[in-house]
Amino acid sequence: MQVRTAEAIWKGNLKQGEGQVTVLGEQVPYSFASRFEQGAGTNPEELLAAAHAGCVAMAFSNDLANAGYAPRQVHAAARVHLTITDAGPGISQIDLTIQGDVPDIDEATFLEMAEAAKSNCPVSKLFAGANIALVATLQAG
Repeated sequence: MQVRTAEAIWKGNLKQGEGQVTVLGEQVPYSFASRFEQGAGTNPEELLAAAHAGCVAMAFSNDLANAGYAPRQVHAAARVHLTITDAGPGISQIDLTIQGDVPDIDEATFLEMAEAAKSNCPVSKLFAGANIALVATLQAG
């Protein structure tokens, strides 16, 4: 079993405080502004988006190869929506976009396999209660 780690340190209160997350051995700053406004640094939602995009791209490439296709490239992007409601902040949706350069695949099969990768990658399974919208595009090759 593989165990991956990341760390976070936060100092101070929510609005004036600041923190650092450590991912891939690098310390990256985060703050109220980077999470709820347009400030410099990262935020938990951006890290979730990176994890989701990376997971789906790998899962889809693997599924394609296992089905006999030779993907040249799979590009996945995730947009995690942080919504503020009366109940507080929450993740309301994830928009997932996949573009693939996959020779000899028809669009219907491409879309079906993209949907399966979206549903079956480990990060998607973790987000099972979230609304994950998918747009998949087969690039002409």
